[in-house]
Order: sequence, then structure tokens, then C-alpha cells
Amino acid sequence: MSCGEPHETDCSEVLDHLYEFLDREMPEGDCTKFEVHFEECTPCLEKYGLEQAVKKLVKRCCGQDDVPTDLRSKVMGRIDLIRSGQAVPGQDVSMDAAGTTAPAAE
Repeated sequence: MSCGEPHETDCSEVLDHLYEFLDREMPEGDCTKFEVHFEECTPCLEKYGLEQAVKKLVKRCCGQDDVPTDLRSKVMGRIDLIRSGQAVPGQDVSMDAAGTTAPAAE
């Protein structure tokens, strides 16, 4: 998506990293760059507003659910692997009826 207007920060870069911005998981300088982009780009600002609303809705509806400790550990481990650039094992993990994680049936 692009609004067709020239910007210092391209629309595709903003949209590719929108969730990092929403979650404040990027350096402050990049956040400032995105904020400037939103001030001058209505389509990106609208997409940001929509994603922000969805995130708030999910938090309100699902924010009280307890996450099993082992699932949280596995997810955080995968995130660490991805951030470090290491290969992520291809094994799919799902929840069983008891709320514990188990390899998905193939």
C-alpha cells in the first residue's frame, strides 16, 4: 500500500513494522520517524488506527486469560531464536484439552 505521495519514510516500511511501533518494540528514533509519517499520510494513519483498535479489543476480550507457563516459555524461546537470526525448528505446537502444549498431530 502506498498513498502515492513521496515521504521520507516509505509507506511499505511503516506498514511492515506497524506492530513493532504499536508494541513500542523499536528504537525511539524510529518511533519518531513513524509518527512524522502518520502526520502526513492519511492512509497509513487510518491503518494504524484500525490495528490499534483491534489490539485494544483483543486485550479487552482476551487479556484476562492465563497462559500456561510452558507455552509462554516456548513462545518466548522462539521469539529469542528469531531475533538472534537462528533457524526456528519447524515443529508446530498446539494446546491439548488440558491446556498444556503438545506437538500437533501430523
